[in-house]
Amino acid sequence: MRAYAAYAMTGKNMQNYLTIDVEDYFQVAAFSDIVSSRDWDVMEQRVHSPMATILHILKKQGVHATFFVVGWIAEKYPEIVHAIAANGHEIGCHSYWHRKIYDLTPEAFREDTLRAKAVLERLSNKKVTAYRAPSYSITKKSLWALDILKEAGFTTDSSIFPIRHDLYGIPDAPRFRYKLPRHGIEEFPISTAVIFGRRVPVSGGGYFRLFPYWFTKLALKSINQKEKQPFVFYLHPWEIDPEQPRFKNARLFSKFRHYNNLDKTRIRFERLLNDFQFIPLPKNSGAHS
Repeated sequence: MRAYAAYAMTGKNMQNYLTIDVEDYFQVAAFSDIVSSRDWDVMEQRVHSPMATILHILKKQGVHATFFVVGWIAEKYPEIVHAIAANGHEIGCHSYWHRKIYDLTPEAFREDTLRAKAVLERLSNKKVTAYRAPSYSITKKSLWALDILKEAGFTTDSSIFPIRHDLYGIPDAPRFRYKLPRHGIEEFPISTAVIFGRRVPVSGGGYFRLFPYWFTKLALKSINQKEKQPFVFYLHPWEIDPEQPRFKNARLFSKFRHYNNLDKTRIRFERLLNDFQFIPLPKNSGAHS
């Protein structure tokens, strides 16, 4: 991974990349050991309300984003995809069943990916060429997935987290936008800041809820101003839904990861949109090598 060429991006009024991973609270990896996909249909469905809130906030701020949508959500609730497209946002693929890639065979991953891509393209009436793996699960043991993404026609990926983590990460991967060799795919890594020589995830999700906002803002400003690079930020609809049902039988650490500071996310997100400029992930033709 160290051999990959990184893109340097400079300029005033840095445009950062805003991404939303559209999944419901019961589909997350933290609860995969207690909630089977066979039970998704009988769970309380809550994705509509936080999605409407996010779309309203973005419209009010005049901001567009890339929405990585789980295929199951898209097929069950096509109106969500229609609303995303009608508001001028980009649509990306976030798998069909939201399963970690390294837990699948290549054949199962190909089937899942093609199914989700077909659903999203039918509903949006556009080619879907951006992909994000569930739980950022393109790691060193699942790099084979990139070959399948190329075969499927994806030209942009945002699945590689350049940190060390128990569920994901390639710690020595480049920190900023780069070209994946052999694939013609542009990778947009999940952003980290370097603090005292260590890579610290400051790019959204649970980290956005864990760290105080002043710390997140300071770290993201450092990426823009000191490193002259845009950052990739991500959020889930369920993170602005503090009234969601609680899984009492979940593991303690999983509950902390999922429920921590849900009541603070919306106001922090609105502050973030005021403090930084955002655009969707840029499209890549895939024509270069």
